[in-house]
Formats: sequence, C-alpha cells, structure tokens
Amino acid sequence: MAALTAARNTPERAGDILGFPVKAAVKAIQGGIAVLNAGYAAPGTAALNLIAIGRFEDTVDNTAGANGAVLAPVARGVFKFANSSAGDLIAQANVGADCFIVDDQTVALTNGTGTRSRAGKIVAVDGDGVWVQIGLGV
Repeated sequence: MAALTAARNTPERAGDILGFPVKAAVKAIQGGIAVLNAGYAAPGTAALNLIAIGRFEDTVDNTAGANGAVLAPVARGVFKFANSSAGDLIAQANVGADCFIVDDQTVALTNGTGTRSRAGKIVAVDGDGVWVQIGLGV
C-alpha cells in the first residue's frame, strides 16, 4: 500500500474497554485478571508466555465453545488484586516494580523462578491488596 496523499478517516478503537475473543473451554469471571493465552482471552494463571490485558468486566462462559466463539469485555487500568504471601508478599517498598500473576485474582512479587507471567506495575499496596496498573502496552 502506498503512503497517503489525502486525508483518511482512520477507524479507531477508543476507550479503556475492549472485546477480546475468549479461549476455548474456559470461563472468565468478572473482576478477574484477563490474559492473552495464544491470542485468546483467558483467566490469569501461573504460567509463562501470557500477556496481561486487564480485568474482565463481565463473566463469560466459553466452556463449551471453540476459540473465539464469544467475546469478553476487558478493561485496562489500575485495579486492586489479592497479595501473595510469604516470600512473594508485595510491600510498599515494591511500588513501581513489576508484579506477576499467581491466579486470576492474586499477584506476587517474583516470577516464581521463571514460572509466572508479568501482571503489570505495582502502583500502591493496601492492607487488603495490591493496586496494579494492567493492560496492553503497560
């Protein structure tokens, strides 16, 4: 395709909520960490090569469907998730560092010796959770 020579009405996907095709045989729970697993939205798990894309905005059941049979709305932003425990507990001193996915509601300080994917950036730590900036491009 050649470079533009006139104005173009370029389509846009605006906003912080996007629809992603859901991976086959999974159920995404509203409020859970959403990841891309082989290009399809799925709940966060302790696994490598997942891309954190945000928080599921609705519960979407694709347990009986094929890859992409349904779409799930996913928001990017700063959300509070559960803190891990023991050596993986996230503290105030860790604000600004990366954190890692334990499951669809929990983040940890470390990558679990190379067994966890990155969730996002630690923004703040409260007594009942960790605020994480999460989404594509974060």
